[in-house]
Amino acid sequence: MNASYSTDAQFIHPSILNADFMRIGEELDRIGTADSVHVDVMDNHFVPNLTFGPSMVEQIVERSPIPVDAHLMIADADRQAPVFAEAGASSVTFHAEAAAAPVRLARELRRKNTAAGIALRPATAVEPLLDVIGEFDMLLIMTVEPGFGGQSFLESMLAKVRRARAAISEANLQVSIQVDGGVSRETIERAAEAGANVFVAGSAIYRAQDAAAEISALRELAAAHSAH
Repeated sequence: MNASYSTDAQFIHPSILNADFMRIGEELDRIGTADSVHVDVMDNHFVPNLTFGPSMVEQIVERSPIPVDAHLMIADADRQAPVFAEAGASSVTFHAEAAAAPVRLARELRRKNTAAGIALRPATAVEPLLDVIGEFDMLLIMTVEPGFGGQSFLESMLAKVRRARAAISEANLQVSIQVDGGVSRETIERAAEAGANVFVAGSAIYRAQDAAAEISALRELAAAHSAH
């Protein structure tokens, strides 16, 4: 299923990096009211952590009640990213720092009926991407250094979100902006005001007693402070 991200709506994508992997089926059901499940794929090379491969993503796709948003924190994205589209992810986001030909890769993912996202680490400038941003369905601006959950939100990334949203709006494009890292009730309002409309939250949702209530609260806060 190809993910569709309207820039007029707010999307909550819980990250299963904070889930109990021994009870992954139940943990997926807990977040069934979210818009997608965010699956962090790490190769212990691009980032110093190791998580899932394509076969695990395929199993999550089969079991999940909602679409799978795969975030690839892996090297050699040009060769590896299409494998995750074939595994059934509705959205595949790869890092600009790991792709030699990001536009070509985005077009290949779209041909596989998968939404194409491009991600930036905190120290990577967004400006070089803006001339080709229409080739992507989503821009992921990392609000922590990728690799581990539970980090603090980097307020300095909000300026990057604003610059990207201004350029996307000026070009009259339908490109979503996702933020990932430290998203909670305390930070989602500022991210929405800056122009983000897709929010990855891990600890905030999985540590909540009622995950569905937390998803609803985050969605309402984002909608109330949306830049649109």
